[in-house]
Amino acid sequence: MSNLIARFVKDESGATAIEYGLIAALIALAIMVGAGQLGTALNTKFNEIAKKVDDAS
Repeated sequence: MSNLIARFVKDESGATAIEYGLIAALIALAIMVGAGQLGTALNTKFNEIAKKVDDAS
C-alpha cells in the first residue's frame, strides 16, 4: 500500500497536462481580449466613416 502511495506522489504526468491546459486557457483569453479590442476599434472607425459620408451628402 505504501508503494502505491509513493508512486502516486512521484507521478507528475497530471501536473504537465494541467500546465498545458492553463497555457492554452491563457492564450485563448489573450485572443478573446485582443479580438474584442480590435472589434471595438473597427466599429469606431466605421462609425466615423459613416458619419463623414452622411455629412458629405
